[in-house]
Amino acid sequence: MASARDPVSPPVALAIAGSDAGGGAGIQADLKAMTAHGVFGTSVATATTAQNTRGVRDVHAVPPAHVASQCDAVFDDFDVGAVKTGMLATAETVETVTGLLAAVDAPVVVDPVMVAASGDRLLSPEAEAAYDGLIEAATLVTPNADEAAVLVDGPVETPADAERAGRELVAAGADAALVKGGHIGDGETVTDTLVVESEGGGDGGSDGSGSATALRFENPRVATDATHGSGCALSSAIAARLARGEPLREAVAAAVDGMGPAIRRGYDVGEGPGAVNPTALDGGA
Repeated sequence: MASARDPVSPPVALAIAGSDAGGGAGIQADLKAMTAHGVFGTSVATATTAQNTRGVRDVHAVPPAHVASQCDAVFDDFDVGAVKTGMLATAETVETVTGLLAAVDAPVVVDPVMVAASGDRLLSPEAEAAYDGLIEAATLVTPNADEAAVLVDGPVETPADAERAGRELVAAGADAALVKGGHIGDGETVTDTLVVESEGGGDGGSDGSGSATALRFENPRVATDATHGSGCALSSAIAARLARGEPLREAVAAAVDGMGPAIRRGYDVGEGPGAVNPTALDGGA
């Protein structure tokens, strides 16, 4: 006698990002993080990369029309509870994704993949400028310090700088901004700064000061350079929590707290530094 099916119906999230052949970052890390949170991850590939733990060898951007076709296929069939964007590669793809997400009634987490770990800028000036529209559509934007500096055109070297940058990003239209502190200083503590638009709105003022609320999350720094995929895992963990219906501040706080174990229990694979372990995130599923 055949056994009966016992299916589950988890929340659904979508990762729009590049593919990492080495599996440590990109949509591979996104889907691992979403699974760890009990969320069904769908994906749209914006680029393929020939890379491993030692570095990137080649990048091939997917034509924007095919990016749009992938998105259409997902939204036509799934009830998407949250969207996360990562590497978008070109100005045309940024603009395409921005247009598609304008019609989506779900939280949007924008991880602006702009600067490599080496400090090299990954996008053309036109592609960087195209992010203005996507930031306006974002529920949350999650730049590291180098990316925040590009977005606000100013240095981000201290937690105070991070708060200022976060306020500017909220003034630019994002509902909230999480400026990650891993690239700020080299002390024993990592300070991540969340700036959230206060209830009641307002344009925040031209300097980004406005009425936004700033929160800081401090965690011990893990002594390792095996942090490949950390930004992908964090933004995807937040998106997964939002897809489950968690409030933004709680989702961010829990995801940030979970990054310590994900880094400490990172993957020791390949000949390079290795990558974070998104499955170690405490999804609470």
